[in-house]
Amino acid sequence: MDVIKGVILLLVVLGGFSLFSMKAPKGMKAMGALAGAATASFLVEAFQLYVGGDLLGVPFLGEVGKAAGSMGGVASAILVPIALGVNPTYAVLVGVSVAGFGILPGFLTGYILSFIIPKVEEKVPQGLDLIFVICFISPLARLIASISSPVVDSALMNIGGILESASKSSPILMGIILGGVITVVATAPLSSMALTAMMGLTGVPMAIGALSVMGSSFMNGIFFHRMGFGDRKTTIAVAVEPLTQADLISANPIPIYVTNFIGGALAGVVVALSGLINNATGTATPIAGLMVMYGFNDAITVTKVALMCAASGLFAGFLGSIIFKNYKIKTVDEIRGKN
Repeated sequence: MDVIKGVILLLVVLGGFSLFSMKAPKGMKAMGALAGAATASFLVEAFQLYVGGDLLGVPFLGEVGKAAGSMGGVASAILVPIALGVNPTYAVLVGVSVAGFGILPGFLTGYILSFIIPKVEEKVPQGLDLIFVICFISPLARLIASISSPVVDSALMNIGGILESASKSSPILMGIILGGVITVVATAPLSSMALTAMMGLTGVPMAIGALSVMGSSFMNGIFFHRMGFGDRKTTIAVAVEPLTQADLISANPIPIYVTNFIGGALAGVVVALSGLINNATGTATPIAGLMVMYGFNDAITVTKVALMCAASGLFAGFLGSIIFKNYKIKTVDEIRGKN
């Protein structure tokens, strides 16, 4: 029952993000900025804190990672307004006003104020607009983050807690669902790093997320190559970090998402049955996700499971290219206007 409840809640959240991307004013641009904020904060944290600091034992790198990881809310509250056309100075003002809050409250704050600040600039005489923004918009930013934070944080943390407890009673089912969903999210604007960090995943669920996404590098590499989405640079880029090809993925959602779910589910089952854990939340990323696993588990076991996840990814990528060989895709040249 816990598995079903956790999955339903997770799908509701993901469905909400998808609906927001498609229907909200400038939703896709805002979600792209959210992905950029996750990369700028959580990816740096994953490499520098968990790899450089914990695994390699370099305290300075650990400090770098902690600093970056704590700035997810600030980064999203800055990048979202900039992406939506707000004056960069005002965007930074909004960002620094929400320091200490998570990435999603920062995102909501930046998005809401992206529609208010231009109105202020339009109505308030030039020269006085800066004073108005400082006196009123800065406190408003903090207020929005304060109101939204308990709601969104508790909801996502509750989902994460349910999934963690359910992983013990139904490991195979949890591996299929969590591995498939997180791998699909890794190719979406939300980003798997942001999702797993917001849910506070640790233990087996976080291990599933980390190694499933790692296996997706091999899957997407062979899938993109065989399908002919782009040139070699495109294939390498999507294998290293899918978010770099967000526009290409968004233009071909069905073949890419279906293939990623298959590969992620296979890898998820392998990890769930292995008993591996990962207590570094937010490390659902190919390279750093694999490396931090060595800090919590036996090295030989991690290596064996990682190789099986890579093999699962290669199989899924090859299978996806067969299933969708006659599917009409949009290539990089078509999307980005190259002849």
